[in-house]
Amino acid sequence: MTDLELLNVLALMRVDLVGDIVAKRLINHLGSAEAVFKAKKSQITAIEGIGDIIYNNLKNTSVFKLAEAEVKFVRENNIKPLFYLDANYPDRLKHCIDGPVVLFTSGNINLEGRKTISIVGTRQMTSYGGDFCRKLIEDLAPLNPVIISGFAYGVDIHAHIIAMEQGLQTVGVVAHGLNQVYPKVHKKYVAKMEENGGFMTEFWSTSNPDKENFVKRNRIVAGISEATIIIESADKGGSLITANIANDYNRDVFAVPGRITDKYSMGCNNLIKSQRANVLTDAADLVYMLNWQLKEEKKKPVQKQLFVVLDNDEQKVYDYLQKKGKELMDIIALECDMPIFKISSLLLNMELKGVIRPLPGKLFEAI
Repeated sequence: MTDLELLNVLALMRVDLVGDIVAKRLINHLGSAEAVFKAKKSQITAIEGIGDIIYNNLKNTSVFKLAEAEVKFVRENNIKPLFYLDANYPDRLKHCIDGPVVLFTSGNINLEGRKTISIVGTRQMTSYGGDFCRKLIEDLAPLNPVIISGFAYGVDIHAHIIAMEQGLQTVGVVAHGLNQVYPKVHKKYVAKMEENGGFMTEFWSTSNPDKENFVKRNRIVAGISEATIIIESADKGGSLITANIANDYNRDVFAVPGRITDKYSMGCNNLIKSQRANVLTDAADLVYMLNWQLKEEKKKPVQKQLFVVLDNDEQKVYDYLQKKGKELMDIIALECDMPIFKISSLLLNMELKGVIRPLPGKLFEAI
């Protein structure tokens, strides 16, 4: 965006009673934010849901002074603004009616054509949640997903750290302007995250991490990804709000089950019980439900490792595929006398070991 375009868009977002939905309606109808400010009263009021009050509010020129200050901050701090009509605006977020008109980003974020998942949960993460989060991201690493989270305490920062350890792109969606870091103790992770990933927000440099901002931020976390994963949650919490928003956006939601007596498994168990989330027990569940294997293109040739150790079940499946050639997952489960959830997990592990490969149509073959 040019400075003039950004100035007009930001000024429009400062007009009273103009939020993301109304701003998009105005811009879509008149062509640009600049055109909105120059439009006649008859043009403005002809738009559905727009009346005299908003037209009069558009005449308040003080919004340009506020916008000028923010444009200056953006340019002086190498912030990359993404306008909702730009080609590099996150594609999935474009389809959310209340997605931000402008996103401010820092670092080296690239979501185009990438597998993207959000991982969220309680700030009081237990060892159970931490261990599961680590195993999940490590097992998914060969598929090179982008890990989205909220840079908060607990599950969020744990997911970011593990993603960085695995060399994955990770993005923190924050509830304040990019002129600050919250919580401050996480400042030590900022540079590393911006090397391969970075930060994203809809909030201006004048915005602090106020409580209501976190709820608003959650819709970006939910809308930007293919799926949202809840690692741990009490019976109330921000991650449950994110799960509900993801459901409203028709995104896949997964929750990690836990013991019914565990405080920080109650939220996940309730999501599963009310059929607002799929059960997630390992990476194979996610890969299978999202059909990620079927979407892989131009994969690097898989080379069979020397001296691969297979357990008894893996060896049974491998021997069957060597004899049969290629076969459907459901048939493999039937012929090997194993439940489908177990087969999906085995097949993922065997693929990571380099002894089988997936084919289109949920087929698998031995290498």
